[in-house]
Amino acid sequence: MSSNALFDTVPSGGAALTIRRPDDWHVHLRDGAMLAAVLPYTAAQFARGLIMPNLVPPVTSVAAAAAYRERILAARPSGSDFLPLMTCYLTDHIAPDEVEKGHAEGVWIAAKLYPAGATTNAHHGVTDIPGIAPVLERMEKIGMPLLIHGEATDPAVDIFDREAVFMDQSLLPLLKRHPGLKVVIEHVTTAETLDIVRANAPRVAGTITPHHLMINRTSIFQGGLRPHLYCLPVAKRERHRLALRKAATSGEGCFFIGTDTAPHARGAKESACGCAGVFVGATALQSYAQVFDEEGALDHLEAFASLNGARFYGLVPNAGTVMIEKRKSRVAASIAVGDQEVVVFRGDEDLAWSIAEAKPRRWSIDLRRGFV
Repeated sequence: MSSNALFDTVPSGGAALTIRRPDDWHVHLRDGAMLAAVLPYTAAQFARGLIMPNLVPPVTSVAAAAAYRERILAARPSGSDFLPLMTCYLTDHIAPDEVEKGHAEGVWIAAKLYPAGATTNAHHGVTDIPGIAPVLERMEKIGMPLLIHGEATDPAVDIFDREAVFMDQSLLPLLKRHPGLKVVIEHVTTAETLDIVRANAPRVAGTITPHHLMINRTSIFQGGLRPHLYCLPVAKRERHRLALRKAATSGEGCFFIGTDTAPHARGAKESACGCAGVFVGATALQSYAQVFDEEGALDHLEAFASLNGARFYGLVPNAGTVMIEKRKSRVAASIAVGDQEVVVFRGDEDLAWSIAEAKPRRWSIDLRRGFV
């Protein structure tokens, strides 16, 4: 067990685990009414969140990122100390100087590479990865991590093979061309990608979502089409799910939380061409705890949730704590967003674990030194 993780019992008689407050290293908060509706759920579970930049229009300038950060801070629930960490949306034409400026000013902690058309609002993404070499070289020089949605976009590639093809054709050559570049392969879904992360650690890391730990590709079709389990990268075969569970619970420092919580209105999911994304912001930590418990690895949860990601990004781990209790609870099936609603992953189901309490500590932010 790590020195900060504490097991205890609670009045209900169930087990409880106290860990440092965790971070979510992959968060979609959207904007406007959606931001106001979903942010409280992430802020209730995580001290910090790495915010994805695929808004409409995308966050491609330092000014846009700073403004978005202010909107997030303004939308926090009363008393919340949640800190958004911002990312830059890479395009074919973004200037290296703009990327470096945002990083130097503490606005951008990392840059996000979406292959053009790979996922939601990715049509402004990169069409030719070698073509943005000047940006990647600058990032390599200044130590700015690159976050990658690792899927090939060639329509001839089977959707279940898109991650594997991207790794072979794009990711491995990129790592060879830029040997000093820090890279996060986000939302890993295959056993083979896990091996790539391990082989290239510590400069390469991988995030793992709660839903990819709990569903496989058959889950999307059980009893009929289940659009609220559809995400990109799509869930894979059972052997991959089992490999993900082994990696997440292993204690290996190259893996950490990235929920990829991605809210869409019910109508956008349940349509002739439904959007990709699973809203896990309300049930993420409970789901991770269940997986670690089932795998007999609760002593590794704190590292995965609270330590490994901070270490990779060179930040100080959170000083506050959260207690997670082994007690059944339920979260609403959906949340309201104006006159629409967003369906919650595992909403209206019995959850084996509950968040019992959190003890925050307020931070001042300095990306060069971490949080103090």
